[in-house]
Amino acid sequence: MSQFTVSGQFQSRDGHSKFETVVDAPNENVARDHVFSNIGSQHGLKRPQIEISEVSEQ
Repeated sequence: MSQFTVSGQFQSRDGHSKFETVVDAPNENVARDHVFSNIGSQHGLKRPQIEISEVSEQ
């Protein structure tokens, strides 16, 4: 598995909050899904409220 750095922003009460996280995944699409799932569950958000701007492999 590869490591991917995923960055973007999500809607919060104060506007938009930026994030950057490292995810172990076999490919870029799975890395995106993991980030949508993790941030959505932590902050009570749906996928359209999360915007991923960059995915890069380390």
